[in-house]
Amino acid sequence: MPDNTIAIIILLGSFAVMTMAKMPMTFSLAISSVVTALYLKVPLMSVFLLMVKGVNVFSLLAIPFFIIAGEIMGQGGIARRIVDFANLIVGRVRGGLAMVNVLDSTFFGGISGSAVADVSSLGAIMIPMMVEKGYDEDFSVALTVTSACQGVLIPPSHNMIIYSVAAGGVSVGALFLGGLIPGLILGLALAILSLAISIKRNYPKEDKVSFKEALRIIWNSLLGLVTAVIIIGGVMTGIFTATESAAVACIYAFIITFFVYREIPLKKLGDILFDSLKTLAMVMSLIAAASAFGWMLAYLKVPALATNALLSITNNKYVLLLLINLLLLGLGCIMDMAPLILITTPILLPVLTNMGVDPIHFGV
Repeated sequence: MPDNTIAIIILLGSFAVMTMAKMPMTFSLAISSVVTALYLKVPLMSVFLLMVKGVNVFSLLAIPFFIIAGEIMGQGGIARRIVDFANLIVGRVRGGLAMVNVLDSTFFGGISGSAVADVSSLGAIMIPMMVEKGYDEDFSVALTVTSACQGVLIPPSHNMIIYSVAAGGVSVGALFLGGLIPGLILGLALAILSLAISIKRNYPKEDKVSFKEALRIIWNSLLGLVTAVIIIGGVMTGIFTATESAAVACIYAFIITFFVYREIPLKKLGDILFDSLKTLAMVMSLIAAASAFGWMLAYLKVPALATNALLSITNNKYVLLLLINLLLLGLGCIMDMAPLILITTPILLPVLTNMGVDPIHFGV
């Protein structure tokens, strides 16, 4: 058996075993890379240098700014104001809170860029509120988690930045713009489905809001929603790069949270930064470990083997896209999105680019 074949078995086999043993993904990627490097007699220093190189990418600088902005606005009252604003728009229809839930995620996805931040910030508000108003608990939880997936598509998506790195420098701004329309379509589809279920189950409408109260809600919420305008509008008009828009949004979030809304004292900033740092450490260590793992895959020519294997099944790019989507659907049931992107992109992207599929299309 050729050395490369044994090395591939060691790399993927050890990774699979550690993943099934529920070892943290960062350690699974790093340890499998180190074990394979030892087998191939690749200097371990090279593996660690690859990890450092993986996070030494300018576009990744946007991630900490987006994380901090999301934490500040999540803890500073913006989530509740978004709920009030969405309720003002769609609350009067049948199953109004279900529609509010979906619209909340659309707005908050344009601020935090994270499905996890969406669920943790809005879920704590929406799920108890929906259950109290008579919505089934399983429906409330399922809708909250599903609608949070809009944050993966609607800019500023952390996962699109990670894909940009994994794909070798695809434009983050182009990915943001590419994900905007699909994200809105997803939100519309969820809203229609929620409305249909709400009508069938006779979920309640929300109370009418007075004109004066409506103006107050609009004023309070618009200050926070300007963050999304800064991010999306700045990138679309070319005023900012994705990284610059993240920095500006972070500063804006800091100002309106601590000096306009003033719901939390300035001394809470340390706790917010610490929470952001924990999230950032998890993301960046994962990217570092996946960089070494991806280099090992390329060194062992796994992308070329995957290309030949997939092309032996079909040379129709639409069938191939369907097969890859089914593969990613299955893998997504057992693996988080960030490591899935970092592992599969170097393998699958060369296959699709050879068939004329745009990297932006594949990324979205």
